[in-house]
Amino acid sequence: MTARLCAQDVTLGYGERVVSTGLSLDVPDGAFTAVVGPNGCGKSTLLRAFVRLLKPGKGSVSLDGTSVSALPPKALARELAFLPQDPLAPEGIKVRQLVSRGRYPHQSLLALWTDEDEDAVAEAMVTAEVEDFAERPVAELSGGQRQRVWVAMVLAQRTPYLLLDEPTSFLDITHQYRLLALLSRLRDEGRTVIAVLHDINQACRFADHLVAMKDGRVVAEGSAADVVDSALIKDVFDLPSVIVPDPVSGTPMVVPE
Repeated sequence: MTARLCAQDVTLGYGERVVSTGLSLDVPDGAFTAVVGPNGCGKSTLLRAFVRLLKPGKGSVSLDGTSVSALPPKALARELAFLPQDPLAPEGIKVRQLVSRGRYPHQSLLALWTDEDEDAVAEAMVTAEVEDFAERPVAELSGGQRQRVWVAMVLAQRTPYLLLDEPTSFLDITHQYRLLALLSRLRDEGRTVIAVLHDINQACRFADHLVAMKDGRVVAEGSAADVVDSALIKDVFDLPSVIVPDPVSGTPMVVPE
């Protein structure tokens, strides 16, 4: 697997608080990468650096060999779509309006809205299963419904890269698995997906590249079959466990002792 999106020897943090030092990661192109690890280990911080919401104190984050900080905002947004943990919708905005904001990077002063934009928004709403409440205010929706609307906005962006920070938050188990299956399908269609996931078993089942983090560093990466064992789970999560084959997918399944 090749990598267009890379973090090289970066130091990341917030003010005086350093989260990661000397962190490097090449995101495999055309793969579904799941980033796992305990709370506060730097998973979300890494994604924020990839989309230049956080500037490294040292090192570099690059796309196709160019620092993301050197790319114009719209140019970067046409390549990387990002769904943060706790997005906030503008007051009074309706579902279709919010999803339409995903088309902003593709618009210009000469062509503010096109048929392609309309098609992208309609397709994204159907894919995320939010078309039935397209005209409802986002604030009136349940947490799970709102999360699906945000997913639709990211899909409407139609970027080669999708970066999602805990995208299954607030979703019931049915929609969790539907979303992860959707991300797998997008990967199969040629997109590159990187998602922070808290459920290690979901990560093992759906992702073809696993990145395990602890204390701001990558401690293991590779296919779930190659890297997930009881020693890794004990080291990363401090959880004694037994690893058994998932009875459906055959991928590693973590069973706490």
